[in-house]
Amino acid sequence: MGIKINLHKSPPAPPADDNYGFGTTFTPHMFMMEYSDGKWGEPSIEPYGNLSLDPAAKVLHYGQEIFEGMKAYTNPKDRSVHMFRPDMNIKRFNKSCARMCMPQVDEELFMEALHTLIDLDRDWTPESPSALYIRPTMIATQASLGVVAADKYLFYILIGPVGSYFAGGIKPLKLKVEEEFVRSAKGGVGFAKTGGNYAASLLPIKRAKDEGFDQIIWLDAESRLTVEEMGAMNIAFVYADKIITAPVGDTILNGVTRDSVGILCGDFGYNWIETPPIIKEICDDAESGKLLEAFACGTAAVVTPIGKIHYGGKEYTITGNTEGPVTNRLRETLCSIHTGNSEFHPEWVTKISTS
Repeated sequence: MGIKINLHKSPPAPPADDNYGFGTTFTPHMFMMEYSDGKWGEPSIEPYGNLSLDPAAKVLHYGQEIFEGMKAYTNPKDRSVHMFRPDMNIKRFNKSCARMCMPQVDEELFMEALHTLIDLDRDWTPESPSALYIRPTMIATQASLGVVAADKYLFYILIGPVGSYFAGGIKPLKLKVEEEFVRSAKGGVGFAKTGGNYAASLLPIKRAKDEGFDQIIWLDAESRLTVEEMGAMNIAFVYADKIITAPVGDTILNGVTRDSVGILCGDFGYNWIETPPIIKEICDDAESGKLLEAFACGTAAVVTPIGKIHYGGKEYTITGNTEGPVTNRLRETLCSIHTGNSEFHPEWVTKISTS
């Protein structure tokens, strides 16, 4: 099925500066496709604009919604544009669909939609380390207050230039271990990229930021003893002989950057171990100096150093609140891969085709 293109009659020009912020600037076009009567309708690219929803749309009442976070980058040498491992995001999107009782999207059509939309607005892709953020989304649009899965959906894709996720750029983060609230429990939807997971995090993250922290660390819901992930990204801890991170499961989002970091660790000879990090041991090891580094990783954060952790009423400093060499190497390698300028894993880079 071909993608119908309705061009914006008076498209705005890309921003003249690189002060994009994060997730507030969007390109002139968006991809859209509706589902009803058991099948997907005609896919199209339309001018960016507001959606029209019935007040009884199920997404507004029962949160039947999923999304993905992806990026495209500009190669500084030839100005080509590249996506990073989009196949993984597409598969994760459809896994979220299955958990949230929503129709899956054909992988080939999904990829074609990404290529077509990004190519159309490719001039909006900024210079690295900024990037073009990609937000595929699906919402339940059926007007009904019955607590059952909808029979009508809208799948759409937004794109727009973004700068650093953290306002201060790349600098060691100060984190608060969240000891009151939990993100997800076994048997829940923690592995799905659905809005409810993020809505539940707003209050604890706001409280943490009001107290001067950059983000929070989630503990497991059952024992509150082990680290699971951060507010919107995965987390890892670097020792002399190993790098540990929580194993993925039904309570943790299987991050694309997380997976990539694990593979790069193997390439570099680091011992990447997926085991539940015990928060007390992490803090004790930070205090003794046994813990050498810690970092956050995700599509938005890429690889960002962690300098301080607050837990149990006490603050623990890691690596003198500076970035360590392992964190730096992983980030620099990933950033080089993103733009198609690395010897490592060229198969992770998908070049945007031109019309």
